[in-house]
Amino acid sequence: MERYYQDSIECASPEKIREIQDEKLVEQVKHVWENVPYYRKKMEEKGVKPEDIKGVEDLHKLPFLSKYDLRDSYPYGLLGVPKKDVVRIHSTSGTTGKRVVAYYTKGDLDLWAECCARAIVAAGGSEEDVIQVSYGYGLFTGGLGLHDGAHKVGCMTIPASSGNTERQIMFIRDLQATIICCTPSYAAYLGESMKEMGLKPEDIPLKAGIFGAEAWSEEMRHDIEKTLGIKAFDIYGLTELSGPGVAFECSEQNGMHINEDHFIAEIIDPDTEEVLPEGSQGELVFTAIDKKAFPMIRYRTRDICTLHREKCSCGRTLIRMEKPKGRTDDMLIIRGVNVFPSQIETVLLEHGYQANYQIIVGRENNTDTLDVHVEMTPEMFTDDITEINKRQGDLVKGMLSMLGIKAKVTLVAPKSITRSEGKAVRVIDNRKI
Repeated sequence: MERYYQDSIECASPEKIREIQDEKLVEQVKHVWENVPYYRKKMEEKGVKPEDIKGVEDLHKLPFLSKYDLRDSYPYGLLGVPKKDVVRIHSTSGTTGKRVVAYYTKGDLDLWAECCARAIVAAGGSEEDVIQVSYGYGLFTGGLGLHDGAHKVGCMTIPASSGNTERQIMFIRDLQATIICCTPSYAAYLGESMKEMGLKPEDIPLKAGIFGAEAWSEEMRHDIEKTLGIKAFDIYGLTELSGPGVAFECSEQNGMHINEDHFIAEIIDPDTEEVLPEGSQGELVFTAIDKKAFPMIRYRTRDICTLHREKCSCGRTLIRMEKPKGRTDDMLIIRGVNVFPSQIETVLLEHGYQANYQIIVGRENNTDTLDVHVEMTPEMFTDDITEINKRQGDLVKGMLSMLGIKAKVTLVAPKSITRSEGKAVRVIDNRKI
C-alpha cells in the first residue's frame, strides 16, 4: 500500500494546488519587489509591477532569472531577507565564473526538509528505517538535505558523507542500513565494490536507494537495482531552489512528482522563451513560491524535459516531470549534432558495460572529434585484439544509430578510469570554442 508523508498536499485536487500557488505567488512577488532590488529592476525594465500578478495565469509576465544573474548579483544581490535572518548557506560546485551561493532562513530549511521527507516516504521509508546518507555534506546540498528529511520522517540516520568506500560498506552491513542516498555513479561503484568482496544482493540489507545530482539512464537504474538488490528512486533538485527534493519519484518510477505547493514548473522554448503547452519537450523553469532568503522567480534550469499532469497510479496528483534528457548548457554540439552523455550511456549499458566511461571531445583540422573510453568489466576483460576490435565495432555501430554521428570507441582495462565519490566527470571537452 502506497504511503504518503503529507497526503493532504500530495493527493490534493489540481484546484486546491492552484489555489495554494496563486496565493503564494502573489505574496512572493510582493516580497521580492520590496526586498530584492536586483529583481525589482528586472521587473521595472519589463514594465511589470506586483499588482499585475493576480495568480499563476500571470506568471509569464515576469522576467526570467538565469545562472548569469546569480553570478552578476554575487554575493548578496538576490538576498531577500536581512543577513541576521539567514541561518545557512549552500553553494554549487561551479566550473566557471563565481560560485552560486544560496541562502536559507529557518523556515526555508524546514520546508526543504519537508520536501525531502516526502521523497523518503515515497521510496518506502518510515521511522523503522536506517538511512545512510552518502552524499557529500558541507556546501553541497545533497548530504544535509536528505539528512534533515530523514529526521522529519524519524529514521535513524547515518551521516556517512561521501568517500571511504570500505567504511560505507561496513556501516551498511553492521548497522543494517535499509536506504542509501548518494549519486548514481557512486551507487554503481558501491555495488561493484561489494561484488568484488563476494557479496550477493541477498547479503546486503539495503531495500531502496535515492539517487540524484547527476544524469543517469534507465539502464543504469536497472544495473544498480540488480547489483545491490534494491529499488532505485530518482530525486531532483537545484541548489538555486533549495536542493534535492524539488521533485521525487514514487513506487511507479514513471516520472518525478514536483512539490507544487512550493515550486511552480513551466516548460519553455529555450530559444524563443515562449511558454509551451503541457506535454511539450523544452527547458524546465521553476519559481520558488515560499523560499524567502533566496527567492528564485522563473529560474531557467537549463534542463530539458517534459511535464505530465495526469494522476499517477500511486495516488499522488502532483504534476510529474520526466527524467531530464539533458541540459541546454552542457549538451555537446558535435559536428552540428546535439549529443547528450546519457545517450552514450544508454548504448554502453545496452551492450553490457557498466556506467564507467569518459567522453573526450577534440578538434582536428577544423573538425570535431568524439572519443569514448569505456571500461571493461572484469568478466569481459581480454587481451585478444580481435575480440576487442569486434566489441569496439559493435559500440561504434550502436552509437552511430543513437547519435547519428560516428564516435571512436576505445575499450580500456577494468579500474583504469578514475572513480568518483561525488559527481562523475563524464566529459572532457578539449576544443577551444
